[in-house]
Amino acid sequence: MSIHHEVAVVILNWNGEKFLQRFLPGVLANSNETGVAVYVADNGSTDGSVKLIRSRFPLVNLILLDRNYGYAGGYNRALSQIDSDFFVLLNSDVEVPGGWLNPLRSFMRSNPNAAACAPAIMDIARPECFEYAGAAGGFIDKFGYPFCRGRILSEIEQDTGQYNQSIEVFWASGACMMVRANTFWDAGGFDDHFFAHMEEIDLCWRMLNMGYSVWSIPESKVYHVGGGTLPNNNPYKLYLNYRNSLFMLHKNLSKNAFYQTIIARLLLDWLSAMAYLVRFQLKFFGAVAKSHYHYYRDISRLNSFRSSFRHPKTNSAKVIYHRSVLFDFFILRRRKFSELKF
Repeated sequence: MSIHHEVAVVILNWNGEKFLQRFLPGVLANSNETGVAVYVADNGSTDGSVKLIRSRFPLVNLILLDRNYGYAGGYNRALSQIDSDFFVLLNSDVEVPGGWLNPLRSFMRSNPNAAACAPAIMDIARPECFEYAGAAGGFIDKFGYPFCRGRILSEIEQDTGQYNQSIEVFWASGACMMVRANTFWDAGGFDDHFFAHMEEIDLCWRMLNMGYSVWSIPESKVYHVGGGTLPNNNPYKLYLNYRNSLFMLHKNLSKNAFYQTIIARLLLDWLSAMAYLVRFQLKFFGAVAKSHYHYYRDISRLNSFRSSFRHPKTNSAKVIYHRSVLFDFFILRRRKFSELKF
């Protein structure tokens, strides 16, 4: 039986020895408040990660998983072994400064309807700029394309204080998010079928559909390397993003928006696939085709989820961008979050 802590900072590691060497000392030094415990859950690493933790970081609570279950499955298995009020899911490639945890913990203590919150995610290579994977809070448009306050598609904003206020958002970044433990489990945890990418958006959507809220708390900032496991130009990462986006939409869309959104999104995906094809990027074209095949294969399972997990208290409508972020970005040239018409 694990010891109860108010906050468990949990790093899911897979062959991340170099990141643990670089960032784990700072996590331990800057997360030593009363009621906080630091865990590393190892997802079946084959490098020297486990040996490093045992020899250099004996105070870290180590959870060993027998193989790589991905982000979703790995965290589900690790968190089931931890007794805590709040989980902080922290990527191994994140640097945390002193005082990073208190704004998140204070906010969650004071706002019982908040299911999750996240700090501002900054670029460790350019600390004055937001980072791709979360920036100052995540949103999606009406077709399910994610973007952030401070990052739309590939356009990254510099932090000049324009997004310093805490606001309700659609999703909190899996690079660093605090989630209320009992709500995490009430929502079913992460969907193991996702393996990696967009599982945090899917989780946040489910929690919104249960009537909870998700917040960005920019008073706290952390610094992310990004792309530490899969680089952005990896066909497998592309496949996961396309497939998981369809999984997420199918599971969580309202009945009124379901068919029109799914059909539009499938067509948009194939337009993207044709663009890869004419540029002879055959691996990327294949990744999109494979994602659709696996979506169609899993429709029965997804329908079963839709029929079993419905809740009338949805809070998602007010934080969905009811326009096309692609149209705004490419046609109207709106490249900053502040230029979007919420």
